[in-house]
Amino acid sequence: MTDQPSALDAVLGVALPAGLATQALTHRSYAYEHGGLPHNERLEFLGDAVLELVVTEYLYNAYPDRPEGDLAKIRASLVNTYVLADIARELGDGGLGRHLRLGRGEELTGGRDKHSILADTLEAVFGSVYLTHGLETARGLIEKIIGDRLTVVPHLGAALDWKTSLQEKCASLGRPKARYEITSTGPDHDKTFSAVVFVGDDALGEGTGRTKKEAEQKAAEQAWAALDGTTADRTAG
Repeated sequence: MTDQPSALDAVLGVALPAGLATQALTHRSYAYEHGGLPHNERLEFLGDAVLELVVTEYLYNAYPDRPEGDLAKIRASLVNTYVLADIARELGDGGLGRHLRLGRGEELTGGRDKHSILADTLEAVFGSVYLTHGLETARGLIEKIIGDRLTVVPHLGAALDWKTSLQEKCASLGRPKARYEITSTGPDHDKTFSAVVFVGDDALGEGTGRTKKEAEQKAAEQAWAALDGTTADRTAG
């Protein structure tokens, strides 16, 4: 585990003190099993506040005509546990989960890919960057990591979810209503669900997740992007 801080630096593109980087990656289960080492919950508390401030300020400035209620829904759709966990999985080679320090119990029950642990760890990382480099560096990192979601999500449907937005996109293009085919693998206590979304006869998106809803949302996101590209092509033409 001695390479964790340098590995985290490479993932973030931001240097952190070794001790702070290690703490950000340490789940309380590991800390308790090793005599009460510092863990990442306080950093997560701080990082959660930094993340909310950065996203709130971005939305406030970027969308001056949107009412407060809309902005609150958009923010919630950007910083919820599932979105943050997906972002954590996308970081570096193999995702943030491969760098975690977990206790034996969490390790045995798939803790490296648990939504809550990944989301909390990402917030702890944001807190560590804020403590080390201040708000502007933390802001730059957060906006870079969240990426296109900051500009795409505000233009989704009223419910601010991909399935609703896909149906609205299909309707606006005169396409058939999207339909989903779901399959599952694994034992009852640890199933993985896969979804394929069809618009007419075209399979436009696939997704996997621990719940049917998660798999469908990921498939719908892919399909929405495919249809949005079609819209852009038509506009350009």
